[in-house]
Amino acid sequence: MLQDNLLVIISLLFAVSMLAMLSEKLRISYPIFLVIAGLLISLIPGIPKISLDPDIVFVIFLPPLLFSGAWNTSWHDFWLLRRSIGMLSIGLVIFTAGTVAFVSNLMIPDFPLAFGFLLGGIISPPDAVAATSVLQTLKIPKRVVTILEGESLVNDASSLIVFRFALAAIFTGHFILWKAGFSFLLVASMGLVVGLAIAYIVYAIYRWLPTTPSIDTAITLVSPYLMYITAEHFHYSGVLAVVSGGLFLSYRSHEVFAYSSRLQSQSVWNVMIFLLNGVVFILIGLQLPGIVRGLGEYSLPSAILYGVVISLVTIIIRIAWVYPGAYLPRICSKKIRAKEVNPGWKPVFIIGWSGMRGVVSLASALAVPFTLTDGAGFPHRNLILFITFVVILFTLVLQGLSLPLLIRLLKIEVVENEEEQKLSIRLRLANVVLDYIETEYAQEAASIDAFSRLKGRYERMIEITGKKLEKDEGKDVAPNFLPRYRQLLLELVKIQRQELTHMRRDNQFSEEMLRNKEFELDLEEARFRR
Repeated sequence: MLQDNLLVIISLLFAVSMLAMLSEKLRISYPIFLVIAGLLISLIPGIPKISLDPDIVFVIFLPPLLFSGAWNTSWHDFWLLRRSIGMLSIGLVIFTAGTVAFVSNLMIPDFPLAFGFLLGGIISPPDAVAATSVLQTLKIPKRVVTILEGESLVNDASSLIVFRFALAAIFTGHFILWKAGFSFLLVASMGLVVGLAIAYIVYAIYRWLPTTPSIDTAITLVSPYLMYITAEHFHYSGVLAVVSGGLFLSYRSHEVFAYSSRLQSQSVWNVMIFLLNGVVFILIGLQLPGIVRGLGEYSLPSAILYGVVISLVTIIIRIAWVYPGAYLPRICSKKIRAKEVNPGWKPVFIIGWSGMRGVVSLASALAVPFTLTDGAGFPHRNLILFITFVVILFTLVLQGLSLPLLIRLLKIEVVENEEEQKLSIRLRLANVVLDYIETEYAQEAASIDAFSRLKGRYERMIEITGKKLEKDEGKDVAPNFLPRYRQLLLELVKIQRQELTHMRRDNQFSEEMLRNKEFELDLEEARFRR
């Protein structure tokens, strides 16, 4: 019934919020905590069976998650690190699929090589949400985060294409390499074309039609679904369509969005992505009972052994791949050595260890058909599903929980100076403002007190920021002054909020005016806390 399904969905959303707060308290990355919590909840007697439909993951969950990742990725950084990203998102996916295929063929009785490639295609893409949610609270080089995020945008497409080819080989009984290669390029390139075409149409709507913040936000929510479904309808890569379209719109967003649209859409997207990620990860844990019941002819200890061995293989493969991928281009190319700094072995190891699997792998496993073309049951389907679940759980728990400890033990030095960049941006903007005031409003700045105070404010900002950039320790500058000043500004906001509360109680002013002022204070507090 509709009411029962709605109750389950609302209960999941509420559980995600509560468990996310608990994970914050325990300082455990929430995707890892939600998978474990879902696993434990599924073992409680009387809990209703909740099955994860792969179509829901691919059509409902995947497009907005990919679009959000693309939107928050810098195209400049993505293109700058395209070699590293490509070697992980395409080269490593194919290498992982092939290695898993041969290992599973040798280890599992009567497990053909085509089924091994199917399993390899399923478990080859790491889940970026788990990795970045762990890494965002830790100090690591920006290059590492960019590579992991860029990898996650493309590796889903690569793995799903491998999955399709393996499934086609099982159904048809033959595999032609050059045809598969040509199909791979066609599916990928046309997916990019579809995504960019739709993104350009959306960009034109933003640019030339009179939209509002609500319309802008609504279009951003619809766009990834339009890109994905259109590409998949023509049997192209919906993943690459969403990624290319998201990168294009993100790169052009400053041209078309007003401040109000940015504020509103960012808030809506933050909430939606949090809930989607949370529901997906808790659903992974809830799948265990159904997966175990479906093992059939395989014993549970044997299936666990297969899953653990293949989990270790995927971890070892990734570590074995990242070091040659990082150093061989430097050895072979003098231009690369001159242009790029040596990455060092520690950041490379973190990239190698950040290979946690997630929802795309489980959805792919669930998408394996139940029967062959002749009506017979699909061989090894339940085992493939169970091994996929073990790989997800094993990598999430082992690698996810150990990542913060590893980063602390390795004592990775962060070369990037974000504070210096922040101060440089502030200094350039203040200089531009001051030049404009002196050019366009010189008379007002000399004769009107308000204009003069505004000019003086930017002059002081330039002086303080310049001294901090020069690290002039002989004078009392920003390091001692700004934290206390920021604390004062936040306290003043708090005092004004208290006074607004008194005004509401006394009914001295209209509620609309009070809410408008409260919104202004919200913006001020957000700016001060940043």
